[in-house]
Amino acid sequence: MRKLLLSLICMCAATGLVIAAEVTLVKFNKDKKEVTVKDGAAEKTYKITDKTKFLGVDKDGTAKEISYDDAAKGLSNPKAEGRLKFDVTVKDGEITEAKVKARKK
Repeated sequence: MRKLLLSLICMCAATGLVIAAEVTLVKFNKDKKEVTVKDGAAEKTYKITDKTKFLGVDKDGTAKEISYDDAAKGLSNPKAEGRLKFDVTVKDGEITEAKVKARKK
């Protein structure tokens, strides 16, 4: 019983290190690779690294990896600011994964 309780506590602690949430794009700085998003009422700025994975999610829920250039094209669109909603997974102020709704070409 103690092992089960200890493993449950460890799992909860590890879950707190990685945060996943749906956010709204406020602005995107392509030169600094920074994204400012609105999570609820708070605005936060996160870094994009070389390890960041961008996923495009179809209407069916199928996720397909997309390149940084394709993601940057969508994030830098002036119409996206304040309207684009996407899911991010953040660890230590850096985005590890971003899921954006994909459109068919």
